[in-house]
Amino acid sequence: MNRRNFLKKAGIGVAASAAFGPVFAQAQPTVRWRLTSSFPKSLDTLFGGAEEFAQRVAELTGGKLQIRVYQAGEIVPGLQVLDAVQQGTVEMGQTASYYYVGKSQALAFDAGVPFGLTYRQQNAWMYHGGGIGLFRSIFADFGIIQFPAGNTGVQMGGWFRKEIKSLADLKGLKMRIPGPGGQVMSRLGVVPQVLAGGDIYPALERGAIDATEWVGPYDDEKLGFYKVAKYYYYPGWHEPGTQLTLYVNLKEWQKLPKEYQQAIEVAASEVNLTMQAKYDQLNAAALQRLIKNGVRLRKWPAEVLKAAQKAAFEWFEEESAKDATYRKVYTAWKKFREEQYRWFGVAELGYEQFAFPAF
Repeated sequence: MNRRNFLKKAGIGVAASAAFGPVFAQAQPTVRWRLTSSFPKSLDTLFGGAEEFAQRVAELTGGKLQIRVYQAGEIVPGLQVLDAVQQGTVEMGQTASYYYVGKSQALAFDAGVPFGLTYRQQNAWMYHGGGIGLFRSIFADFGIIQFPAGNTGVQMGGWFRKEIKSLADLKGLKMRIPGPGGQVMSRLGVVPQVLAGGDIYPALERGAIDATEWVGPYDDEKLGFYKVAKYYYYPGWHEPGTQLTLYVNLKEWQKLPKEYQQAIEVAASEVNLTMQAKYDQLNAAALQRLIKNGVRLRKWPAEVLKAAQKAAFEWFEEESAKDATYRKVYTAWKKFREEQYRWFGVAELGYEQFAFPAF
């Protein structure tokens, strides 16, 4: 897509983009915001997405909308971003919405759910399938407007101290796995734990947990999991395309000049694209380094995958029967997923099964 078309898609025309210059900068007020992230600065792709976003907003507004980015724990803990934005402690937050399923299980679909949408499918749903409008109506109840702003792509299945050869090996295992993935794992006998990124390695090292999932080779290598758990499982059925989201306090959003609002939308869309591109490039090299360091790649047993898929959709249906908001989101998501799977099964999978070498 060329720049002209991109700006049109993002809701801002070429004429408006030209306004992001000296005349624009002089005409608008200087606004200073704070953005708190769920991630530590050491995770330069995740946290770096927030920094890149803030930089692009500053560039697009001639330095007039200044957003200072804080890592998890500097203002609030990593899992309290939604509360911080809702309460006005900060104007913005960067997070994954499945951290807040305690407030509404439906929020998980704003991030990613087991056996769900890939990165491309999630984007198609959000931008052209009604997903953004659906979630903005939900987040409005929290006093928040949300923007897709990054994706990890298909994740890995997790790090384990011992090899998983069957369903029986999962029984009683303490594993860091949040959101719907944790719900499904609990049905397979796992005891799920919810920990922020910076707390996982110490817990794994001292044996407080037996296993963990995080993202993929690049981020997992940075957190050092391979030093204390050698078995690395794939595929990440629990998170096939996890979206990161920017939260903006709705009252603060409404105070902004329209041009600043447009700058936020454009910058979020850019980061949504570039984060996935970075992951695709970085994960390939990181995986090879991990293998050289003695990591043992293992594919999930078919028995586990089948049981997990069955448990996932049983849980979706149960939640749908209990809550009207969840049912509305799940119904829309399920219809979109079925359509996408038929198309991708013909085009993408048909090519990949032939072209991609297996381990």
